[in-house]
This record gives sequence, C-alpha cells and structure tokens, in this order.
Amino acid sequence: MEKQKNQKIRVGIVTSNKMDKTVTVVVESLVLHARIKKYHKRRTKFKAHDQTNRCVIGDVVEMVESRPLSKTKRWAVRKVVKKAEEII
Repeated sequence: MEKQKNQKIRVGIVTSNKMDKTVTVVVESLVLHARIKKYHKRRTKFKAHDQTNRCVIGDVVEMVESRPLSKTKRWAVRKVVKKAEEII
C-alpha cells in the first residue's frame, strides 16, 4: 500500500469479522455541541478491508482511506495496534 498525500487515518475497535476479508470497525470521537457547549461521544461504523483475515473482535486497529473496494468498503486495515485479550 503506497502512502498518498492527505490520506485519512482512523483508529477504532473491531466489532465484527464475520465477512471474508472484511471487518467492521467502530470509531468514537468527541464532538462539541454548538449550543450547549458540552462534548458528547459520536460513534461511526466503517467497513475495512482485512486481506489476511488476522483481525478478531476487540482488536484496536489503524486503518487508512483507500479506493472503493465494494459498495460500502472504502478503508483498509494498516496494522493491529493492540490485540484483543482472550477470555479464559
């Protein structure tokens, strides 16, 4: 994957890996309310391309913007920042 100018990068948590070579990632951000002047959390779901199917639910991943790979998939997983802890 080549680095392009002004390429967007997001960090989020994997919530689903049921699709082949695709994961669903939730990205949380704090947004300032215009009138009330308080911050609130906003969650956005992205579908990201995972070429090697290495991501599991709970992983923290870094993803980059890419060309459209399907109808809803416009992001690709760059790296796994933190692996999910296994429940024993």
